[in-house]
Amino acid sequence: MSLAQFPKSPNKFHPTIPNAVGSRESLAQEGRDKISEQKLILDETTDKVLNHIQNKLPQEVLERLDVMGGLKEKLYNYINQTYVNMFNRYTVTVEDELVKKIRDFVDKEEIRSLARYTPREVTELLDKIGGADKFHTGEIEKAMVNMYGHLHGHIQRGMNDLENETNSILRQKTDVGAFVRGENAYAILKCIFKDNELRPKYVYDVKLSINILDSELISPIYHYQVTVESLLKDAIQKHIHDLIDRQIQLLKDDLVDQGKSELSGAEEMFEKIKRIENFTDDDKEDEKSKRYTILAKRFMDKIEGLRAEIDVEEYDPLNIRENIKHIIDTENIRNRGYNTAVNAITSILDTSKLGYQVCDNMKNARVCKIREYEEMDHNILPDERYAMRLAYYDQNQLREEKKEFDRQMEAFTREILKIWDVTHAHYESKKRFRAIRDFDDLAARLMSKEWRRQRKEEEQDPQHVLWNEVGEMYNEESFVEKNNRTYEDRILNLKNKLKYCSDLLQKMHGFQNPVERVVLDERINFIVRRFNEFTYRVNPHHIQPGLILDVDITTIKRKQYMLKNMANVLNEFLYGVSKGFADRAFASYSRRRSTMREDITQSFAQDEIKEDLFEAAYKSASSEGGESEIRGSVDLSPKSKKKTGGLKEL
Repeated sequence: MSLAQFPKSPNKFHPTIPNAVGSRESLAQEGRDKISEQKLILDETTDKVLNHIQNKLPQEVLERLDVMGGLKEKLYNYINQTYVNMFNRYTVTVEDELVKKIRDFVDKEEIRSLARYTPREVTELLDKIGGADKFHTGEIEKAMVNMYGHLHGHIQRGMNDLENETNSILRQKTDVGAFVRGENAYAILKCIFKDNELRPKYVYDVKLSINILDSELISPIYHYQVTVESLLKDAIQKHIHDLIDRQIQLLKDDLVDQGKSELSGAEEMFEKIKRIENFTDDDKEDEKSKRYTILAKRFMDKIEGLRAEIDVEEYDPLNIRENIKHIIDTENIRNRGYNTAVNAITSILDTSKLGYQVCDNMKNARVCKIREYEEMDHNILPDERYAMRLAYYDQNQLREEKKEFDRQMEAFTREILKIWDVTHAHYESKKRFRAIRDFDDLAARLMSKEWRRQRKEEEQDPQHVLWNEVGEMYNEESFVEKNNRTYEDRILNLKNKLKYCSDLLQKMHGFQNPVERVVLDERINFIVRRFNEFTYRVNPHHIQPGLILDVDITTIKRKQYMLKNMANVLNEFLYGVSKGFADRAFASYSRRRSTMREDITQSFAQDEIKEDLFEAAYKSASSEGGESEIRGSVDLSPKSKKKTGGLKEL
């Protein structure tokens, strides 16, 4: 390889060989024919694109294209404009930045070269007196960051509006995708579009429920009456898992340094499980137990059963339990998550041109109701409106909600079966003597008594396959359905029964309206309306513990003003409150240590030596007990001796 193949100066130019080209105002371009150079680039690029098109397209398509004339001119003009814009932006940016740096450098050197009695720069004096930790621009930088953050928020909100408008135009229809984008679609619990009862032709009624799980919340939410002991245990548990994650990361780095393969997802999980015993155990009575390394047992005993409020008669500011409660209240762990969620939804509504007249924030119940109008009567409210309910549910609440939902479903089943029986009794009472009106009448006349008795015995047999006239029977005996009641089959069956009863009355009376039919029709219409409202709600068997956001929207079909604005509100709310769904299989890859170098960000400051007090406490506890700290790689090869079982053998 000779040196002759490398360019000697910026004047050496070729469209495919790398070279040092100056800007358009640079002295290095003196004596160069820039027009011919640019023409060479454009000609070669155009020919390459044109040849690519001719080679890739079929012959019958090429025959219909104007390859020799108009197509080449269009490609040439497009590439020419692209190159001009690209070069202009690059050169202007480089020259501006270079001029700024040179000007700042010259100004600084001029100040340093002045007389000795000239005052130095204020920043240098402050640095000489106290150092960067005493005098710094932290507050100013925070203010600037907040300003830029608000600016980016407004820009992002405008981009969201544009994106939703574009998506709705491209779809040419209204669907669930109009609300929540793809990365947050998993949070949708229920979304129903239906026509408004009063104006079905022009107005939509939309029901949307979003479920954000506890594990996905950025700031965890607790109920108001949760015990102080529970709050402290959650904080200790989080720190223990942080320590375990740190040890696993060190182990993975050690394996990489040794040239071994990284841990797979299952191996990493087993390694975390094996390290749990180094930080905690199940012995609640022993004061020297590892579970009391961070917080001693005597403190845990003091705060047992302590909740958010203490009676005035029992309150003593010098007690240990009151002081621990004061520290927890100062940290605001109990209210932080819920208040963050409420602040997020209200501030987003304010900045999204969606005002509200009612905000019923029941803090102790962890429920916040927001409505655009105070009135609740749908006959009075306008066609563009919304109402939302933000609530936090734990496992105990959901258990009671499920019981109540089951009781209401049984009550509706009872009432609909009562209508079924009364309608059939009315139908049988209106038959003439020995008249043939249906299949049962014909069977009773033609078949013998023995046949009818045999059929009745078969129907009373519990093992007999039941016949249902309106559709399939309930599928509620499977294990999944018993533990997660969907009631899909029962709801469909009950609605079919109501429709069957209405059709039967129409078949009997036609356009006549005797008092019996009027009474039955009124009852059927009432039960249908109430049953539809009941099934329109969210089934608590589908909810998981976490934050629930129920939104009821009414919007005009041709306008959809509320629909589009609420889509921006929901996406911004999910982004600010939820961490989102993370698949560990995709997130298991970590950067190798060779790519994380400390010398990339060079600094003359002295390195600060830090130590984790909690981890040091665990290390000292393990050394006193005679146990060694876990180090090195994991060995998954089978042992020759007999295994005793358990996680230690993994």
